[in-house]
Amino acid sequence: MRISVAHSTVYRYDQPVWLEPHLLRLRPRHDASQNLLRHTLAIAPAPGGQTGCLDQDGNAAVQAWFDKPLTGWSIESAFEVETLRTNPFDFLLTRPEVFSLPFVYPEPLRGALAPSLAGAGDSGPVREFAGSVAEQAGWRTLDFLMGLTTALFQSCRYEIRDEGAPHPPEFTLAGRAGSCRDLAVLFCAACRAMGVAARFVSGYECGTASNEHAYMHAWAEVYLEGGGWRGYDPSRGLAVSTFHVPVAAAADPQLAAPVSGSYRGAASSHMDFSISIQTQGE
Repeated sequence: MRISVAHSTVYRYDQPVWLEPHLLRLRPRHDASQNLLRHTLAIAPAPGGQTGCLDQDGNAAVQAWFDKPLTGWSIESAFEVETLRTNPFDFLLTRPEVFSLPFVYPEPLRGALAPSLAGAGDSGPVREFAGSVAEQAGWRTLDFLMGLTTALFQSCRYEIRDEGAPHPPEFTLAGRAGSCRDLAVLFCAACRAMGVAARFVSGYECGTASNEHAYMHAWAEVYLEGGGWRGYDPSRGLAVSTFHVPVAAAADPQLAAPVSGSYRGAASSHMDFSISIQTQGE
């Protein structure tokens, strides 16, 4: 499937401010699941300087810095990708120990995945919830992942929340409601409770293509030996295939944010955005 996205973000301030350096993660991944055919990024007014880089998790990013006070600025990102993974289960697990839960990754892999395993024992309610899903799945890894995806999709009310960090997983679990990023964080926490490395993903999803107002989307990826990082979307109730466009992923959602930065000044700020998504082929 070919997916084209135009994403515009405008920041306004009620008096001039000095922008600190900003990190922009808006360039989609180019990997085995999708080909990046084109991408343009425009910042106005033009920053004092900018450089492309890879962030701490290997996400493509642009670091921009500014040399004058501003009362507003904008970011225009446009791209086209071809998504390739029609079968989200096109892999073989490589160790017998990975078929059942809970399991432990061998070293040195476990050390490399440590950030995506952190916090596994922090929440009793989340651990109990994960254990109940695992028990219903017969403690089988792949059945647990789909069972967890389905359980969150069916039992949690989906909400749209334009701003704010994801809620703690305990909060989302107790209220049985949340935005896509809230459900992704809860999914990650439940996976980690079972020893499965999980990380937060920021990107786009074609389900909003026909909506008057499209939004960025969030889901989760888990690391499976033999499959690498594989996506699961609890707010849609499915394993990720050709309808999702991953842009950035990290163990901590803050490190996958599309735009990260701050400003100096006493001004209040306001953000507007618009996203257009078009698809071709299925």
